[in-house]
Order: sequence, then C-alpha cells, then structure tokens
Amino acid sequence: MGKKNALADPSRLKPLDSDDKQLLRVVIETPKGSRNKFAFDAEEHIFELKKVLPSGMEFPYDFGFVPSTEADDGDPIDVLVLMDEPAFPGCLLTCRPIGVIEGEQGDKKDKERNDRIVAVERDAHSWANIKTIDDLGSQFKRELEEFFVNYHKLSGKQYRVLGMKGPEQARKLVKAAMR
Repeated sequence: MGKKNALADPSRLKPLDSDDKQLLRVVIETPKGSRNKFAFDAEEHIFELKKVLPSGMEFPYDFGFVPSTEADDGDPIDVLVLMDEPAFPGCLLTCRPIGVIEGEQGDKKDKERNDRIVAVERDAHSWANIKTIDDLGSQFKRELEEFFVNYHKLSGKQYRVLGMKGPEQARKLVKAAMR
C-alpha cells in the first residue's frame, strides 16, 4: 500500500477556525482516559501507538495538536482539550484557548521548550463558564502540571513547569508557530 491509500494529512489543515480566528482547530491524537499515547506520523499519514502508560495512569483529557504549526521541539503545538466526552484519534475539534502551560523538557544538559495549550471545546457544556486557565482553580492546575511531570518521567526526561499564562499568550504562541 502506498501513500494514496493512507489517511489525509490532518497536520496540514488550517490552524484557526475560518469563521472565528479566536478559535483553534485541534486534531486529537490521544483521547481522555486512554493509557495508549498515539501520535500522528505525517510522513506515513497514520496514527501510530507511541507508548502505553503504566496501569493506573491515563490521559486526563483529550490531547492533540494545532495543525500547520511547529513548536520549538519540532512538533506541532500540543493542546490539552477539556470537553464533555472523549473524542477519538483523528477527530478535528474547534476549541477556545483558555491558557498555556509553559514548560521545558529534557535532561540537565539538553533542554527545550515544550508548552501545552489548554483549551475548551467550543460546544462543551460542562466547561462553558471557563474563560481562562485561572478559572480552573489552583488544585486543578497543579494536577495538570503533575500529569506532565510524571508523563515525562516515564521516558527518563524531566519536565519543569515555568508558568501558566492566559488565552492571549496561547494565541500568540499559535500565531508565532504557524507555518
């Protein structure tokens, strides 16, 4: 089978909603509740299993990327999406950014930025009143930080949260990374 039989390339979609440029388009790679970490392979045009989390650990929310962007780590910008029900790998969502978790990953010698946008799916009922990352509360934010720290530990890498910023910084991050 050649590339003609593979999936279309969702990483090449437009990053912003055509009707409302404040909204991001997000392609889901890993659904909420999954122990399996999936990633889109743009060369092969497939979703590939990258790792399996240990028993008792799962993705707390849907995880994906903003298409047609490139972050400092060379991958599209990561997005953690808050919504009412899990999506599925390859699902395209329209999301409202509420903030960004600024972080760096690596070891003591080799560190790179790896920020994660936090967004709310446009039609999510349970999250409709959340406008900024601060609306989530300090305990919720601490749990998100801990997930990313522990997730990277599994690969022998360190992840350090540098800070959390609001929706405007998330939009700036996307605009700077658009290709």
